[in-house]
Formats: sequence, C-alpha cells, structure tokens
Amino acid sequence: MATKDLRFFDFPDAELLPDGHPRRGMSVVAALSEWLVHTNRRPDGAWTQRYEHGIPVTGLEPVEDDGSTGTLVHFRPDTPSRSMDVAMDGQWKRLAMTWPDLDIQVDDRRHA
Repeated sequence: MATKDLRFFDFPDAELLPDGHPRRGMSVVAALSEWLVHTNRRPDGAWTQRYEHGIPVTGLEPVEDDGSTGTLVHFRPDTPSRSMDVAMDGQWKRLAMTWPDLDIQVDDRRHA
C-alpha cells in the first residue's frame, strides 16, 4: 500500500477499471489520503495497518478473527480532494453495480 504497485503503475497494458481509467493499485489511494486503514481477513489470520499520506504509521497489527474473509479499506481523502464540489453519487453506484462483491459506503461530512 505504501509503494507503487509495479504490476499496474506506468504499465501501458494495465487493466482498465469500469470507469475507463487504468488500474494503478491501492498505493495511489493511500498517497492521496490524509489517512487510510487497510484491514485484511484471511482464513489463516487477520491484520490491519494504518497509513498517513501514503506512509505506514503502524506495523501489521493482528485483528481478532470474526470468521469472515476479505479486504476493508477506510480512508479520508486529503484536503484538496475533499474540497472538490463534485457529485460522486452516480459514480459510486456505477462502481458498486460493476463489482457485485464491492460494498461502498460514503460518509460525506463536508456540509455537516
């Protein structure tokens, strides 16, 4: 999460995502976020790690097994991204429909 995903970054044949942009890897999201918490749950264990501006600020910390598997990412976009006044609702819904196992929850507190 803290380094470019070399399988996709600057690779001319990178897979296109449903929005038409090339795949770049989660390191881009981490780098553009004030903070990001990445949690992995696997059959052989679960762990979490926190990043701030793309840099890990914790080590891999064990998480109690709850019987589930998958990846969960919570993040807060950095200030320039948060200040954009763009309606993203339709884009989020389109992404969620493209990947049936993807669950997107947006908690927009800009006007709260």
